[in-house]
Amino acid sequence: MRKELMAANWKLYNVTLEENVKEAKGIAESAKDADCEVVICPSAPFLIPVKEAIAGSPVKLGAQGVFWEEKGGFTAQISPQSLKDIGCEYVIIGHSETRGRFGVGSVKEELLSYFSETDETVNLKVLTALKVGLKPIICVGETINERKAGKQDEIISYQVEMALRNVEDLDGIVIAYEPVWAIGTGEFCDPEEANRIIGLIRNKVREQFGEKADEMRILYGGSVDPNNIASFMEKEEVDGALVGRASAKAESFSKIIHYK
Repeated sequence: MRKELMAANWKLYNVTLEENVKEAKGIAESAKDADCEVVICPSAPFLIPVKEAIAGSPVKLGAQGVFWEEKGGFTAQISPQSLKDIGCEYVIIGHSETRGRFGVGSVKEELLSYFSETDETVNLKVLTALKVGLKPIICVGETINERKAGKQDEIISYQVEMALRNVEDLDGIVIAYEPVWAIGTGEFCDPEEANRIIGLIRNKVREQFGEKADEMRILYGGSVDPNNIASFMEKEEVDGALVGRASAKAESFSKIIHYK
């Protein structure tokens, strides 16, 4: 039986020390009687304050990103060993926003090259995260144009294959299906279609890892909120959610983790 996982990706919503600590404490209190595993992923400057705020609770700490080298001359990058040492258990890898894959009009086209994540760097980060004992939450998903062209299955299968290249063991790995067109837009994938895609992902993983794929948790992400979470969680393949905007406030995220 796969334990449900609700992961809060705070992105750049909580930007002051006060609000990070306040919301973390609120979630920590709410999670004490939760039936699911709960993870908070604040922005890097607030990892330690959030860690202190959730101390003594079942909430786990996660980071929003990581570099693929453990140390060296890499200005502004974050070492996976550093994340592990300060208490992170999880790390988000390959989110569409770090791949430069945004909803239409979210970022000017000429600025997209700033976000340089690729399938290759996603794989390198997964391998290095696993090496130091971090649990990757690997994000995959299609853009609206890829879906309109009927290429979503092909795109997602390839992203999964590349992310898991040279990975020897699935232990600790989580995959999140996040259709790019649904992230931060208020639009969300039809739960039945999300269930189908997540089943597709599990079958793709099964090609490489056999029955171990049945133990791996696969989440849905993309405009998840307290009003629609139950419709996703009732689906057989969905093991939880990677939540963006609605996770940044304890009040709304608490409703998500207590959706039952």
